Amino acid sequence: MTAEDYKEGQVILIDKPLEWTSFQAVNKVRWLIRKSFGIKKIKVGHAGTLDPLATGLLIICTGKLTKQIDTYQAQEKEYTGTFTLGATTPSYDLETEIDRTFDISGITSEKIKQTTKQFLGEIRQQPPVFSALKKDGIRLYEYARSGEDVEIPYRNVTISEFEIMKIELPKIDFRVVCSKGTYIRSLANDFGKVLENGAHLSALRRTKIGEFSVENAVGIEQFEASLPS
Repeated sequence: MTAEDYKEGQVILIDKPLEWTSFQAVNKVRWLIRKSFGIKKIKVGHAGTLDPLATGLLIICTGKLTKQIDTYQAQEKEYTGTFTLGATTPSYDLETEIDRTFDISGITSEKIKQTTKQFLGEIRQQPPVFSALKKDGIRLYEYARSGEDVEIPYRNVTISEFEIMKIELPKIDFRVVCSKGTYIRSLANDFGKVLENGAHLSALRRTKIGEFSVENAVGIEQFEASLPS
């Protein structure tokens, strides 16, 4: 691969490491390309943010292909992960501390599997207040961290597949296929509410975006090793 190839446009499939932001991954890829080929400037962007506490597929586009980012972002996505029952957090994941606990002794495997059916198809979902979405030009997590109440509008999203892979209470392993804009953290929180309990997202991995699979992705170090030194 040459500098011109990257300027013309490449799709790079990265397996994002845990605790990295998507922005950090893009910056690292851009820096590596610039350093390897001695170029001052190149467009690099990603098609769909992954939270720092999630791993998995991040589509990174370079050069002229950055114009295709919206097309990739619009495609259906597949995730695997873990809900932890019996506790909620303000961020709906492990970014914040547990704020409420619940008794899970009455929850059965059958009830858990039945609950998934209520989330299939088009559903109304409220994004987490700890998210990068903007309201009045300010990111929601900034309101949340300042303790300011903010009204977050619901949105319609589509869950086409929702499968329970393993149940070892309080943990539930799942697989979900969903539309653009779906928050799996919100799904975890809503899942707990339907069970008349509490739940938060304790692990998440994005495995597919459209036809692209994490099986074909590389780690940051592997990508670096593929470039000329």
